[in-house]
Amino acid sequence: MTKTSSDSSDHDLFVTKFPKKDFGIVDYLQGRVHFALMDQMKLMSKSGMEQEQIKNTIIKTVTEIVDNFEPKKESESS
Repeated sequence: MTKTSSDSSDHDLFVTKFPKKDFGIVDYLQGRVHFALMDQMKLMSKSGMEQEQIKNTIIKTVTEIVDNFEPKKESESS
């Protein structure tokens, strides 16, 4: 993560709210990921990053998240 901003207008400018109504859980979660990625790319672009750099950064981050994911076994969640 990078620096935090105490200015809430930054958050309002770059964080799109995803509606909760009329979506199944899978669609809702996918929608949140989609909106979050779009918001992040918008911020990165506005900060001067080129499209290829944005793409490489996002892919690297998502790959790290997936590679580090360790699902719990059924017996652990009960």
